[in-house]
Amino acid sequence: MKFLKILTLKILPIVLIFGCANMEKNKDKKTEKKLFEPTVASLSQYETPEWYSDAKFGIYCHWNAQSASKSGNSGWYARHMYQEGHPAYNDHLKNWGHPSEVGYKDIIQAWNPDKFDASRWIKLFKDAGAKYVLTMAVHHDNFDFWDSKYQPRWNSLNYGPKVDVCKEMRDACLKEGIRWGVRTHLGRTYSWFQTNKGADKKGKYKGVPYDGNDPEYEDLYLEKATPDQIGEEYNQIRHPLKPSQKWVDHWKNRMFDLIDNYHPDHMYFDGALPFMNDKGQAGLDVVAHYYNHNASRHNGKNQGVMVIKDIEDHGFFYDKISSVVLERTRENNIVYPPKETENSTGPWFYTGNETGYRTSKSLLDEMIDVVSKNCNFVLNVPPRPDGTFDNQSLKILKDFGVWLRKNGKSIYSSQPWHTFSEGDIRFTTNKENLYAIALTKPSSKMLLQSLRSWKAEDIKSIQIGFDTPVDWRITDEGLEISIPEEGLEEELAYVFEITCTKLVSELPYSKTEIQSIEDENEKNKKKYGADGNGGEALPTRKNKE
Repeated sequence: MKFLKILTLKILPIVLIFGCANMEKNKDKKTEKKLFEPTVASLSQYETPEWYSDAKFGIYCHWNAQSASKSGNSGWYARHMYQEGHPAYNDHLKNWGHPSEVGYKDIIQAWNPDKFDASRWIKLFKDAGAKYVLTMAVHHDNFDFWDSKYQPRWNSLNYGPKVDVCKEMRDACLKEGIRWGVRTHLGRTYSWFQTNKGADKKGKYKGVPYDGNDPEYEDLYLEKATPDQIGEEYNQIRHPLKPSQKWVDHWKNRMFDLIDNYHPDHMYFDGALPFMNDKGQAGLDVVAHYYNHNASRHNGKNQGVMVIKDIEDHGFFYDKISSVVLERTRENNIVYPPKETENSTGPWFYTGNETGYRTSKSLLDEMIDVVSKNCNFVLNVPPRPDGTFDNQSLKILKDFGVWLRKNGKSIYSSQPWHTFSEGDIRFTTNKENLYAIALTKPSSKMLLQSLRSWKAEDIKSIQIGFDTPVDWRITDEGLEISIPEEGLEEELAYVFEITCTKLVSELPYSKTEIQSIEDENEKNKKKYGADGNGGEALPTRKNKE
């Protein structure tokens, strides 16, 4: 009996340890359980993560060898340099030579961004007020900015920065305590980049194949596709019609590699779900994998944000499976769930044209408008070829940072109100606070007709810029706020914090005329064109029904 007791005492700890180990294994298995299947029905469970709804403002950079092209037509340079007669083709002839002899591969090899510094970038973006930063993981040019298992030659460890850009950017974001994500444009590459398979139709080099026909470089320039696979110009710049299964599998492998080894908080497709011949099934596979992988790292709950675009023939768009990104456009009213507007300081890529920038004020006004409609704003700040930022970009970043450090309370973690606008005023809320953000400088008085149903007892106090109390009164016309006699200091926008005696959402509002941005959206499309550089209309579909 004594022997059994001793044996039991010796065996019991082993049993407990073994049992705990099994529990840990089971816990891991439970965490790794697939919450999402690659179907529209399953992915429609997607919910906007709280961190994303609170963040409001992010920054990213269009940056690759195209920025080193020596051309002002750098937006789609890797495609256009192979299109005889295009301004980018003409620039290439002048600066590099004929694309049968000197091609995009040579620009990649010549690119020397020796001043790239991920830590400096992220500190700069954080100081500008960004709560998340996105890295251009791969553009249409088929060049990866990570230690790519499926693109082992043409990536940033071998050419250009000669570092793992995704890793360095992610590590810098984690160090600074902000979220990190990736932008991927690879879904369109199969058709978009096929111009490298052509040849001039006239002149000295008539019929001489471009260097994209050289089998030695097929890993960059792709397999040659048939017209049936890629379609006309209209289709080529959107999503390939019938890519080979080899390419579909390759695309998926590249996306899985990026997700599994870099764990992005935010993921972007430049379009909807690839591809046109499988109704987006390859894209559904990747999105499901992304959500499941993210959930396995966050106690079984997905915190990853996937954004896709709802643009005709840009892949397959399915509502509710992800968040939606709007390219250079904004919603015209408050929307639920939040969407994301992406815009740029000017053209998508650095061009060296100092007259091509938007003002800090126009960009900040757009961000405020976007946030007032329950959406996020992401700003592209394109670096120089060497990895630094020019003075105009630095000024825009500084101006955003100065304003957001003072007024960020009206932006971050804010919610929309019953209405987003009254003239040039934009509204946001946070519990008992209503923020009226004036996009133009008020004079002696500011009248808010949207609040004419309020009573004096609804308001505790009103401050300009969170620290200067002002006089106010409720009239039949609305809330009248007196501006100090000495006026207001010059700012990009002016925030009035109205602190209420109850939740702002419980207070009424009176409908007033709101500003429409539809005309501005159309102007943006015409100004920047299909490639983001301007001067090129988006091709229309032939025989459109």
